[in-house]
Amino acid sequence: MSLMPNGDPMLATRLRPPHPPEAFLRRERLVHRLDAAVRRPVTLVTGPAGAGKTLLVADWLAAGRAPGAAGWLTVEPSDNRPGNFWAYVREALQAGVPGLPEDLAVPAEADHVEPSLLIRLAAWINGRPDPLVLVLDEFENIDDPRLTEQLHDLVRHTAGHLRLVLVGRSDPLLPLHRYRAAGELAEVRAADLALTPDETAAVLGRHGLRLGDATAGAVHRAVSGWTAGVRLLALAAQAADDPDTYLKRVDAEHTALSDFLLAEVLRTRPAPTQDLLLCCSILARVHPDLADALTGRRDGLRILGRLDQDNAFTEALGDGWYRLHPMFAAILRLHLHAADPERAERLHVRAAHWLAGHGQYRAALDHAAEGGDWALAARILVDRLALGELFAGRDATRLGELFSRMPPAVRTPAAELVRAAVHLARDDAAAALRILDRAEPELPPERTTHQLAAAFVRTGAARALGSAALADRSAQRAHELARAAPAELLEQHPELLTQVDADLGSALLWHGRLDEAARALGAAAQAPPSPATARLRHDALCRLALIDCLRGRPGRAERRVHEADEAADRSSLPPEDRTGVRNLVLAATALEHDEPPAARAALDRLTAHPDPRHDPRHDPVVALGAAVIRAELHLAQGRPDAALRLLEESAREPGLADRPTEWSRERLAVAGCAALLAAGRPDAAVRALDGVPTRAPESVLTAARARLAAGHDWEDALRQLRALRDAPAVGTATRTRALLLLAQAATAADSPEDLRLLAQALATAEPELLRRPFRESAGWVRRQLHRRPELARAHPWLPDDLRPAAPAPAPAPSAATVPADVGEAPEDEAPPAEPLTGREREVLACAARMLSTQEIAEELFLSPNTVKTHLKSINRKLLTGSRREAVRRAARLRLLDGG
Repeated sequence: MSLMPNGDPMLATRLRPPHPPEAFLRRERLVHRLDAAVRRPVTLVTGPAGAGKTLLVADWLAAGRAPGAAGWLTVEPSDNRPGNFWAYVREALQAGVPGLPEDLAVPAEADHVEPSLLIRLAAWINGRPDPLVLVLDEFENIDDPRLTEQLHDLVRHTAGHLRLVLVGRSDPLLPLHRYRAAGELAEVRAADLALTPDETAAVLGRHGLRLGDATAGAVHRAVSGWTAGVRLLALAAQAADDPDTYLKRVDAEHTALSDFLLAEVLRTRPAPTQDLLLCCSILARVHPDLADALTGRRDGLRILGRLDQDNAFTEALGDGWYRLHPMFAAILRLHLHAADPERAERLHVRAAHWLAGHGQYRAALDHAAEGGDWALAARILVDRLALGELFAGRDATRLGELFSRMPPAVRTPAAELVRAAVHLARDDAAAALRILDRAEPELPPERTTHQLAAAFVRTGAARALGSAALADRSAQRAHELARAAPAELLEQHPELLTQVDADLGSALLWHGRLDEAARALGAAAQAPPSPATARLRHDALCRLALIDCLRGRPGRAERRVHEADEAADRSSLPPEDRTGVRNLVLAATALEHDEPPAARAALDRLTAHPDPRHDPRHDPVVALGAAVIRAELHLAQGRPDAALRLLEESAREPGLADRPTEWSRERLAVAGCAALLAAGRPDAAVRALDGVPTRAPESVLTAARARLAAGHDWEDALRQLRALRDAPAVGTATRTRALLLLAQAATAADSPEDLRLLAQALATAEPELLRRPFRESAGWVRRQLHRRPELARAHPWLPDDLRPAAPAPAPAPSAATVPADVGEAPEDEAPPAEPLTGREREVLACAARMLSTQEIAEELFLSPNTVKTHLKSINRKLLTGSRREAVRRAARLRLLDGG
């Protein structure tokens, strides 16, 4: 038995065509029909159940008639969601077609596939040398318009390189009329699939029945050329003493086929075979060992093998698995439930035990629930370390709905753990903790999986309640227990510890413990990529970006958001599962770039998120960040009073008021201090920080700014600003603001350092285009740049309204700076063959003022090496050998005064 690494052990049986049974009748007319059909982009093979659709296409492929490599997928009802469907299509292509690119990753969520994945898939198909055939069997299970629209787009963009073969009972929700009009559709319909009278006789003959024409005609009329009906009747007649007489009755008695088969087929089979068929009817696929578990005997392999050899209602799927004929299994299942519903429940429970013991816990969960054994279902989920799948991954919604049906009377330790997790997934952390407090004393200490599940739920509840201490203890406990847990289970469920790290990091972030939060979130961001970890990794990366913003590093924050988006695209993570923290970070960085409309748009996207799980009120970090940024937007519009009102209202909001921390109070107080400063109330701004810890660099900066504005503790404020300027760990935005405040203080003290500090601030801000700090000191910056227009020219990224209205010409060198022997340029002195650039003229003007290379670099915000490069270029263009000669010749040519 092959266990697939993605947790679907029977996936292999869905990715290969079924083997036609020995009694299968190849109908050459249909084979040739398929040969011609698959020259077109879309081939439709439709007919009722048992019409022979699947075996026709499977035999055609097995005969090597396909025009290129082929992938096969048997579609199931659970695939009727875009993420699930494209995940299995990817597996089908990987199994049947060589060279599938690694960037065609499995979608992260059941209900969404990222458009970029389909674009990459189309590009790969178009780049193949031969056509690619994709067979989708049982396509009637697909009725999601989103999915069929995506499939249509793939057909349209692959322009015939993809040959799509859809096998099903009904027409798909595709624009078939367009395909027909364009000559892109070939169809094999029920009338084509129906057996002719001769073919009916041939099928009966392939089953060893030599019947008269009248009997074959009676069978043909009874089933109207229905392939499965003929085959089922043939199988039933094989054990009859007189098959000819036996089969005539089906026409004469007008008995419903299902009643006929139950009455005639089961009676003709030995009792053990009848019992096995009834027991296994509850299964989609059956293994001999599983059959033994259901019957309580040890004859499963023999009976299934014999049934397969006799072509009697079963077919071998490979890897030791079998499948009952779907129609016959449905008939048996109805009979089983009607005759003995309690036995049906017991069989489901036995199936659950066997499947759980063989690594098929998802199927086991369904059977345990169907059998009403919720204690078993809960124990399977906990023992497999799969509790995290209630929160992340393609099965989260289905599992949540499944266990919401668990009766309250079920009180086993595992059931209580699952119940607590269900409450937590519904945002009821308090109820989750109450259940844990009741259940934990009863948890078996030797069951590491149970203890780990409890620590997992506690960490999530701690995050929801804003308790960093509880989150820290619970996460530490979870990681300790994980070291004793089965490694293979942790590898199969990386979402468990990833969720623990993400919850811990978020709780620590709410308390302003940024270094510790960054470590926990970094661990979550580095989790193994999988559909179940995609959302967690995206959220962790965006929270790391938020920490970068809080540390004054907007450039790094933007890069992290870009990394998060790329990872989400690779996993096809849907928009509703992408964290709102992303938009919060984009709003903050847009503000630093002095782009209020972009910041406002990002905040609007945050509050308009389609998923209520991402409502800012559910996450205090997001709620606080959104309030602060909205206040800053009011300040950008010159409305400090509106900013103050917003901050006061936000502090009373339930999301912030019911779980405040020192860090949240600090953030709100600092934002209020900035608003009071903008309102021209420096004394009130200083008082706003009374009793509030100001530990963060941004807080220290704002406090120093308030004291400078109010004239309080001037020297101490300058000392703190210098410390921020010189601290290696301080971010560029904070350092830029510290330099600007120091420069303004120097101007107030009539110190010549002000322009040098302004140049340093510009140099610091330029790589990340941080315009906002200069906007905050607009009046002073504007005056300084008018005094030194060369600084404005050196930084064209600054806002236009801060720069001089028109560039001032470079000052002509005075007699004190230009050598006395320069004189007038001879009339025959030719201008340079290659003109000087604007920056070279600026460097030359500085050289004419006798500035050193270092001084030129500082004045123009260039590196000394760049200055040297410009000087070499100037000498080359002016045909001079030194800067002194270059200045003389430039003066003669009037290059220093714009001439």
